[in-house]
Amino acid sequence: MASTTCLTLPSGRRMPQLGLGTWLSPPGIVQHAIEVAVKNGYRHIDCAYFYDNEGAIGEGIEKVLKEGLVKREDLFVVSKLWNSFHAPQDVKPACLETLRLLRLDYLDLYLIHSPMGIKNVKGDLLPQKDGKVQLDDVDYVDTWKAMEKLVDEGLVKSIGVANFSESQLERLLSGARIKPDVLQVERHIYQTQIKLIAFTKAKRMALTGYSPLTSPKRPFPPGKLDPKNGMEDPVVKEIAKKHGKSPAQILIRFNIQAGIATIPKSETPAHIIENSKVFDFCLTEDEVKKLESLHWGARAVAWDIVGMGEHKYYPFKTE
Repeated sequence: MASTTCLTLPSGRRMPQLGLGTWLSPPGIVQHAIEVAVKNGYRHIDCAYFYDNEGAIGEGIEKVLKEGLVKREDLFVVSKLWNSFHAPQDVKPACLETLRLLRLDYLDLYLIHSPMGIKNVKGDLLPQKDGKVQLDDVDYVDTWKAMEKLVDEGLVKSIGVANFSESQLERLLSGARIKPDVLQVERHIYQTQIKLIAFTKAKRMALTGYSPLTSPKRPFPPGKLDPKNGMEDPVVKEIAKKHGKSPAQILIRFNIQAGIATIPKSETPAHIIENSKVFDFCLTEDEVKKLESLHWGARAVAWDIVGMGEHKYYPFKTE
């Protein structure tokens, strides 16, 4: 059974530290993954409209609620506003569509998926021209103001951002009426985000680290920042052997022990259960330092493909 360890958000709400990631979990399989996760103590489910599986996730959530495995108020369901819907008038319709797909009346947390807006072309979430995504320079500060209205209307309990740089987050914080509760970024042994973790803690925000297992099945073409499979790293294997744990459990514990939330993705029941068993041991200070020393700035999720790196708000121009 997963621990119910939670992080307290600036709004006072509580977010379970361990969540189930759903990126690349296909419809037809993700429903059962939701059920297995809930039966084994997961209460945090991370979704996104761009993942194209929210309808199936909604089926899974509806099933566990109807069966009485969990109450709605015990779940912490997260989704993300896709880049196509950054124009203020598009924010609420996008949120309502996600709620329809997930079969929910409200979201516990709604994130701006990235600071980079792209053109809203119906039926095409990555509209391209001449091989490049059609960018839109809508200001994410204006998008945020529309996100704040979702809280006012009770459609979402908390709001936050994903894949923002420190300077972008600082700019957002300076003018926000409702401060962001959460920053979600890639975080693993090859991308440790030490500065961002310190920044969010100083601002009393929570941080969620995605791709804790380094996303070895990512669907992107090979790139210069690709991490190797962290579960095959000799340092990780050595530490896993010492603790009698799997490499995946070591990688997840690495995030948990940093005082952040993390959302390992799996659709395999045995792995979902195994990934939850990370609260019965601690990494030593020396082990944490060894794992942190593996950092070299890798990025499993390639945001710079098809011209996105040319966006005025591309967040990774500087580390």
